[in-house]
Amino acid sequence: MLIHFDASGLRQTRWYEYAVRFLFGGLVTVAAGIIAQRFGPAVGGLFLAFPAIFPASASLIEKHERQKKERAGVAGSKRARKVAAVDAAGAALGTLGLGGFALIAWKYLAILPLWLVLILATVVWAAAALAAWLVRKRGIRIFRARRSESKRG
Repeated sequence: MLIHFDASGLRQTRWYEYAVRFLFGGLVTVAAGIIAQRFGPAVGGLFLAFPAIFPASASLIEKHERQKKERAGVAGSKRARKVAAVDAAGAALGTLGLGGFALIAWKYLAILPLWLVLILATVVWAAAALAAWLVRKRGIRIFRARRSESKRG
């Protein structure tokens, strides 16, 4: 699968779906703030690495895919769950990158200029997310090859 940008999803999304995403993002941020007050900023900051809009995004992706299949006259709930699962896997990989960003910010904000820390943390985020994606892609190929061998043998 090639990575690409598809803007057609922007036209499919209704205004209230954006509001739901904004609400979920705000709730996750408030929860992280409450956790930070109770257990300290280091613990609270870990919860900000959670993709704040993921819960809303996953449900909206599932809904749009199901509706698309139903318009085509096909029961699409199984396919919709698979599409949402792929999105969840991508969110998990992105979270690894956010963890790298947070680690760099935590270690260097007190000793380096802000602009330099942001650049360094962004590079680490991109490298960690890309590395996680490549490892997953390679793992899938190895899994498929082994499964194919076991069917033949």
